[in-house]
Amino acid sequence: MTPRRAGASARPIPTAEAERAIAAALGGSATVVGIDEVGRGAIAGPVVVGACALRIEDGRVTTPLPEGVRDSKALTARRREALVDPIREAAPGTALGWASAAEIDAHGILAALTLAAVRAVDALEVPVDAVLLDGNVDVLGAHLMPGADGGVPAVTLRVGADRDCVSVAAASVLAKVARDAHMVALADEAPVYGWASNKGYGAAAHRDALARVGAHSEHRRSWNLGTPGTAGGAVPAPGAVTPPEATVTAAVEATPGAGGTSDAGVTSVTAAAGPSADEGADVLWTDDMTGRHDRIVDGQQEDPR
Repeated sequence: MTPRRAGASARPIPTAEAERAIAAALGGSATVVGIDEVGRGAIAGPVVVGACALRIEDGRVTTPLPEGVRDSKALTARRREALVDPIREAAPGTALGWASAAEIDAHGILAALTLAAVRAVDALEVPVDAVLLDGNVDVLGAHLMPGADGGVPAVTLRVGADRDCVSVAAASVLAKVARDAHMVALADEAPVYGWASNKGYGAAAHRDALARVGAHSEHRRSWNLGTPGTAGGAVPAPGAVTPPEATVTAAVEATPGAGGTSDAGVTSVTAAAGPSADEGADVLWTDDMTGRHDRIVDGQQEDPR
């Protein structure tokens, strides 16, 4: 049972109980990765998925996360920001995956969530034995790649995992802080929408600006934004600027194998579009993912209206 603080306004304190149970089912020792998303319900900007690994050995958490980790929605912005570095230092692996507004429009929100989740897991620098996913829809399991032992990480779904499970709560903090910072940066380019405060969600001031000046390139134009031309072809705001993509490509030195790829099957690593250069370091896109991208977006469409 998730403990609660004393008092009338007590909130649950997330624990590693679920992660230990998952490890026990795998023999007692495992690296369990908590996954959570931020931005699914926004009308502008990317969706971001956070991933935070927890190592369990013989039923004991060997990489405990810092005190104070909670679901990001239960923390102030200042407290969330203060937790980011301690989480990164304590966890054996953390990562972020991004899917842009354009990808959401092109493929639907479910496929975009899958793309972001796959990117986050692929960016982890630790072997993954299992994934603990907040919610009741598995957007990830069918697209995970086998590990070094040939096994595909098992996915466990849990509604309220961001509230109850410490690895997922930590992932929610990482994703929330990164996405909020990205939306604040975008607000410098298009201050009329109030993204610095509403973070791309459908606040009244945000919708009023949409009605006055139309949609920006960061708006999800396939969604019903309440303005003429949206949900099928938005009219961009005068002077709207497409934010620069943070793309960094690094060659991988390896002996080419069959088909011209490296022995590892990867010839380049590219930060996905959306975040700043620093944030983009957490987002990996490899040549191997090209085919996976096609499989992810094929048949996964959802009209969020």
